[in-house]
Amino acid sequence: MSLRKFLIMMSIVTTLCWIGWITVLFFIDPDQTEFIGIFLFYLSLFFALIGTFSLLGFFFRVWFSRKEIVFQHVGISFRQALLFSLLLVGSLALQGLRILTWWNAALFIVSISILEFFFLSRKDSDS
Repeated sequence: MSLRKFLIMMSIVTTLCWIGWITVLFFIDPDQTEFIGIFLFYLSLFFALIGTFSLLGFFFRVWFSRKEIVFQHVGISFRQALLFSLLLVGSLALQGLRILTWWNAALFIVSISILEFFFLSRKDSDS
C-alpha cells in the first residue's frame, strides 16, 4: 500500500470514528444505558483520538524532519498516538469512575512514559 493510499484510508477511518463518537454522544443516555453504552463512548473516542493524533504526528514529523525516509514516521506516529490516546481515555475513564487522583495520574503517566522509553531503547538496540 502506498503512503498516499494509507493516509487517505486513515483519514476516512478517523472521520468515521469521530462520527461514531458524536453519534454515541448524542444518542446514548449514560443514565439509561448499561455497560455497553459507556464502553462504546470510550472505545469510539479512543479510536478517533488514535487516528487524529497519528495523522497529526505524522504530518508534524514530516514537516520538521525533511531528511529522513517518510515511511519511518508512520509507525512511530501510530505508536505514540496509541499511547497518548490510552493516557487520555484511561484518565477520562478513571475520572468517570471517580478514582482519578494525582498519584494515580502520575503513576499512569510514568507507566506510559516507561513503555515509550522501552520502545525507543529497543529501536536503538536494533540499529
